[in-house]
This record gives sequence, structure tokens and C-alpha cells, in this order.
Amino acid sequence: MIAILAAVAFSIAAAIAVTQWRRADRLERQLEAAAVDLQQLQLTCSRLAPAGVVQRLIADGTDVATTPERKVVTALFADLVGYTALSERLEPAVLARMLNGYFQRMSDAIHEHRGHISTFLGDGLLAYFGALKPNPWQCNDAVHAALAMRAALADYNAELARDNLPELKVGIGIHRGLGLAGLIGSRERMEYGFVGRTVNVAARVQSLTRVHGVDILVTDALRPELDSRFGLTPMPTEIVKGIAEPLVTYAVQ
Repeated sequence: MIAILAAVAFSIAAAIAVTQWRRADRLERQLEAAAVDLQQLQLTCSRLAPAGVVQRLIADGTDVATTPERKVVTALFADLVGYTALSERLEPAVLARMLNGYFQRMSDAIHEHRGHISTFLGDGLLAYFGALKPNPWQCNDAVHAALAMRAALADYNAELARDNLPELKVGIGIHRGLGLAGLIGSRERMEYGFVGRTVNVAARVQSLTRVHGVDILVTDALRPELDSRFGLTPMPTEIVKGIAEPLVTYAVQ
């Protein structure tokens, strides 16, 4: 009888152990799946907001991460020259491949110099330096990024030429000033942005690259902050739409 009871008790214990193991195994697989889902969510969100913002959203909650702040930020606006004519000549698939390659190279150059892409605007892009966290070298970083973009585009154009595709030309305008930084948008979609006069000026400066026949222009607001080793050539003062004061700009050599 004792042997039978012992066998029954052993069987019950074994069944309980197997059940617990199965539960633990199932829980472990669920945790692994949740970790993969979280990683994928972070990757997806990072395409709408910078990685630093996504991490703050997860770690601190939305109230902390989305608090808007007034900051002095350096804005870089870049736009392709002659894109409309180019888009009319090329097949959609070829044009999309060219644009994707261009945007990837420009994004890499910006990220390598502590900037982040705020948004793509058709064939243009808007990037910020010093928006996510204080950066006393934001002006230097922005100009270094612009120079890296120039070099990256030259390499990309060589690649396009080997495929018998037309070269791309870009105009880059950079301005520094005060604005509102934070997550901005609707309930359905929000993105980390920077709004204010600074962005408008950067866009206007970019448009002046065509007027002066250069590829990189910076405003007078950057000049005192820049390393003296940058080669700057003063351009004629211009009055542009929407900006009251004439713009003083310098071409970056």
C-alpha cells in the first residue's frame, strides 16, 4: 500500500512539474515574442521620431517625452535642383530608386554629424542639430554634415553615371535660431518637429543657392559660431518672400 501511495504521489508530483515546466516554457516564448514586437515597434517608431525620443517615450511615458521646449536649434534644409524636369523624364521605378539612394546617403551624412531628419518633403529634406539635446557645436556639426552631403552626392553621381542615369544636384540652406521643439501632430500621427521662423529662413536660404549658383549657404547667424577654418564667401544681400530683413549669407567652400 505504501509503495502504491508513493508511486501515486510521485506521479502527481511529476505531472505538476511537467505542467509548471510547460507554463514556464510558454511564458518564456511569450516574453521572447513580446521583446521582438517591442524591438519592431521601436524600429517602426524611429522612422517617425528620432531614436532618442522613442526611448524617452518608452522609459518615461508620453507626458515627459512630449513636453514642448523652446530651443536654439540649427536647421538644415536641402532640396534637389531640377527635380521636376527629372521626374518627367524617368520611369517611376527608376526615379524612386534614385531618390531612395539619395535620401539614404544624405541621411547617413546628417546622422554621422549628430543631426536628425525631421521630415522628407517631396524631393527635399529638413534636418535639425541641437533639437534633441544641448549641442554647443551644432553649427559646426550642421556645416560638416552639409560638406559630407556634398561628398556623398559626388560619390552617388559617379554610381549613377555608371548606370547611365543623370546626375543629381542639391541646394542646402542652414540657419540657426529659436523655435519650439517637441512632438507635434494629430491623434492619428505625431512626429518630432521644430517650428518657428528659423525653419522658414533655412528654406529661403536654400532657395538662394540657385540665385547665387552655389550648393551650400549659411546665414550670418551661424558665422560667429563656426570654426574659423571653414572657408566662407560672402554673397550679395537678398530680400526674400516672407522675411522682413534682407538675408546675409555665405557660401561654404
